[in-house]
Formats: sequence, structure tokens, C-alpha cells
Amino acid sequence: MPIDELAKLRLILKNQGHQITKAREATFRLLLHSEPQSLNEILMKADGQVDRVTIYRNIDLFEKLGIAHRIYIGWKYKIELSDEFTGHHHHLSCLRCGKVIDIEDETHIDEFIQDVAKKFGFQPRRHQFEVDGYCQDCQSNE
Repeated sequence: MPIDELAKLRLILKNQGHQITKAREATFRLLLHSEPQSLNEILMKADGQVDRVTIYRNIDLFEKLGIAHRIYIGWKYKIELSDEFTGHHHHLSCLRCGKVIDIEDETHIDEFIQDVAKKFGFQPRRHQFEVDGYCQDCQSNE
């Protein structure tokens, strides 16, 4: 794990009055450099490294501190590290298979958000842009 990412994690935890523990670091590693994952997928990857309850608690803490966030796919969701660790990006989410596709070229989306904000005299601080639909595989399987 690059020291920069671990150092960021430690700094966020320390600044919010929390300590880095082996279990928190292990949970962080399960999320690092991964596609968005369901809690079940994270638990399967943990495979005895961290117990189930601790993973739930760590994910909850990571969400509260802005280390991780949810990507909603219909009424379900997946977890991924926040922009602090992955860089700002948006997603296309398949409602059938749950695949999440990162949108690579976001310039137009960010410009659109800035234009709308300017039109209404609004000062945006953060945003999420998610598009739900059906991926190519699921469309061709119909």
C-alpha cells in the first residue's frame, strides 16, 4: 500500500479523534484499488482477516468520516473509498447485474454542474452523479 494513502487514512482518523487499528487498516485495504463492492463482497474478501461485526463498524465509521461512501444502485448500494483516495469521478450503475462503471471523461458533467449552479446563484461544495440503467451485457441478454 502506498504510504500516501495510509498516511491520509491515519491523518483523517487522528484528526477526528480515532486511532488506526489493525482491523481498520485491513478494512481500508479491502476497499483500496477496488471497484465499488457490496458489503457481502467485502466480507467474502476479508476471509477471516477481520470479523464481520468489525467490518460493519469500520465501514460505518469510514462513511461518517468521509473515508468511504455508498453508491446506490436502485435500492441496493455498494461501498467505495471517497474522492480523497480515488479522485473525483462518476458512475454508471446496472440495475440488473449491479456492475458499476466509472465515467472517465467528466469534464462535461462538471461544467454542466458549474453552469447550473451559476444560473441559480448556488455555490456547490460537492456532488455525486450516478446514472442507473442497463449495461451492454444485460441489454443483449434480454
